[in-house]
Amino acid sequence: MRRLESRVAFVTGAARGIGLAATRALAQEGARVMMCDIDADVLTEAAEQLAKDGLQVRTTSADVSNRSELARAVNAAADAWGRLDILVNNAAITDDTPFEALSAEQWHKVMNVNLDSVLYGAQAAMPHLRRSPCASIINVASIQGLRGQPNSMAYATAKGAVINLTRCMAVDFGPMGIRVNAVAPGYIDTRMALMHGNVHEHQTDWFQDVFIKHGRLPLRRPGKAEDVAGPILFLASDDSRYVTGQALVVDGGLTCTY
Repeated sequence: MRRLESRVAFVTGAARGIGLAATRALAQEGARVMMCDIDADVLTEAAEQLAKDGLQVRTTSADVSNRSELARAVNAAADAWGRLDILVNNAAITDDTPFEALSAEQWHKVMNVNLDSVLYGAQAAMPHLRRSPCASIINVASIQGLRGQPNSMAYATAKGAVINLTRCMAVDFGPMGIRVNAVAPGYIDTRMALMHGNVHEHQTDWFQDVFIKHGRLPLRRPGKAEDVAGPILFLASDDSRYVTGQALVVDGGLTCTY
């Protein structure tokens, strides 16, 4: 039997990147997955391809920074299949605004999408997860939540808060049998690697020199979305049934160097 047979998962930011890779990994192990994203057209295309591959997925569009929209989307998953076992809070936006230019509006936008949505998702899912014998929440953070980076004031702060929110959730939800963990990706080859002017960060001379040639990345390559999907699958499954409150770093060894 596949590891997630008959379980139901809800994944935000599922139209592309890590969210899409996680959806595929969960569904391949037997889960029925409700894919959620603000980009409805791209989401539909992604789901159609997964369905052609024989995977059980459905879609719902929502702005995760809106509490009521996200609650409606989460409830749609439980209504569709009669249960909810796995919540993957993955949706996020990037931001590299310098401190001097960081407006209150941009700060709150990043916090709303990257941090508040994690709380909103858990609150919406809680009534359903409490009835599950195998409930698991996986929050997608970042290694920027573990250490500072230039021009990452809002993004890194939000991701650091996601990591500690994960720990607090694990403490509060543990007595209910609900596990809560985070994954903290490093440099992953997704749309977030595109810089201003549509330049791909991982292809720049400085990245290739510092991170690949001179070994700042011990594995000598950026990660792929599938590299993060595996750890998410692990944390969603019974293979990690005694793991909670942890932030699993997925960074090719970046944070073990100096």
